[in-house]
Amino acid sequence: MTPSGIVVVGASWGGLQALTTLVGGFPADFALPIVVIQHRSRDSTGALAELLQDASKLCVCEIEDKAPVVPGHIHIAPPDYHVLIDSGIFGLSTEAPHRYSRPSSDITFESAAHGYKGDTIGVVLTGANQDGSDGLRLIVSVGGTAVIQDPATAESPTMPKAAMAAVPTATVLPLDGIAPFLARLVAKRPSTHGMLGRTA
Repeated sequence: MTPSGIVVVGASWGGLQALTTLVGGFPADFALPIVVIQHRSRDSTGALAELLQDASKLCVCEIEDKAPVVPGHIHIAPPDYHVLIDSGIFGLSTEAPHRYSRPSSDITFESAAHGYKGDTIGVVLTGANQDGSDGLRLIVSVGGTAVIQDPATAESPTMPKAAMAAVPTATVLPLDGIAPFLARLVAKRPSTHGMLGRTA
C-alpha cells in the first residue's frame, strides 16, 4: 500500500544548491512521486538529473512525454517544456512561457492541483521571480499543502517571498528542514491501492 499524493517543487535562481540539499534529505523509502521544476536555459542538458542523483537515495530521472508518474522517484522537468500531469501520466507542452519561464512552476502546480486535489504538496524554493505563487495558492484552495523555503535561507528570496504573500498560511521552513518535514507528513498519510494520478 502506497500513500496517495504528489510533491511538486518549484525553483529558479540558486536552485541547484537548494535542490541538492532538498533531495539529499529524502529517505530511501519516501513513497510519493516528486516533480521538480527548475528554471534553466533551453540548451541545458540532462546534467541536472545526474547531479541530483549523486545527492539522492531516490531514483532521479528527466521527464519524457507520456511517461508515467512513478512513486518514490524524483522527476525533473526538461528544459524549454512545461510539464502537465493527467491521470498519472506526464505531458510536455511548448505553449508560451509563463512569467518568462518554460518550464513554469505555476503551470505544473496547477495541473497537479486539478488532478490530485488535496493530496498535492507544493514546495517553493529560491528564485528571482514570482513563479509558483499562483499555483501554490490553487493547491491550498483545493485542500493541498503549501511549504515554502524560508527566504532568509534562499540564495534569491523573491520566489519564497511572493509565495508567502500569496499563501500566508503556508509552512515556512529553512531549506534543510523541508525534506524531513515532508517525510513526516507523508508517513502520516493514508495508503491506497489505486492509481496515484487522478483526473480533475
